[in-house]
Amino acid sequence: MPPSPESIAAVDAAITSRRAVRAFLPTPVPRETVEDILRVASRAPSGTNTQPWKVYVLAGAAKSALSDRIARIFGDPAALAAHGEEYAYYPVEWVSPFIDRRRKIGWDMYGLLGIDKGDKARMHAQFGRNYAFFDAPVGLMFTIDRVMRQGSWLDYGMFVQSVMIAARARGLHTCPQAAFLRFHRVVMEQIGAPPNEMLVCGMSMGFEDRSAVVNSLVTERTPVADFAKFIE
Repeated sequence: MPPSPESIAAVDAAITSRRAVRAFLPTPVPRETVEDILRVASRAPSGTNTQPWKVYVLAGAAKSALSDRIARIFGDPAALAAHGEEYAYYPVEWVSPFIDRRRKIGWDMYGLLGIDKGDKARMHAQFGRNYAFFDAPVGLMFTIDRVMRQGSWLDYGMFVQSVMIAARARGLHTCPQAAFLRFHRVVMEQIGAPPNEMLVCGMSMGFEDRSAVVNSLVTERTPVADFAKFIE
């Protein structure tokens, strides 16, 4: 039976409306909703059904405690220097077109916020908003067992994407955050993760603050012809 136009439109809308939201309303998200999102996302594919994901869901006092602890470090240059990523999320050496895309989204966002080039203090403060989960009521931390290899990390990406799409289907928005990787030791201690686990990324989840100008940012995507080659 062919899919209906309505079902195609619903799936496409959930995917294409997903974006990194950087300002959320304080409106609570019921635990049952988060559980439902994770249940649906757990159907993401993984090699030989290994399901390498583990999720720590933070809300209320637990989320605030983590945010406060990181904020104190982030605001102290000496303390900040003692923290670094456990794995390289970004390349060590940037090349075009990747560096061009990175710069564009940065300056587009700062432009919306009225932050001029060279205003390092305001850039630092805006980046620090990551650690308050952009005021979202729910924060998620994703970990993986250290024994898992590259293929499982590919599987993990599909799981994280599924979380974000399932959230959109329920009217929620998200922001996946590699920013937490610098504070992996703080995060893992705060959430009580065992030593065999490694932080993959964090995520903010909640209802979009549509009045926030930063949420008007829409990133560009290259056309299919630029990244796909059809061989017949």
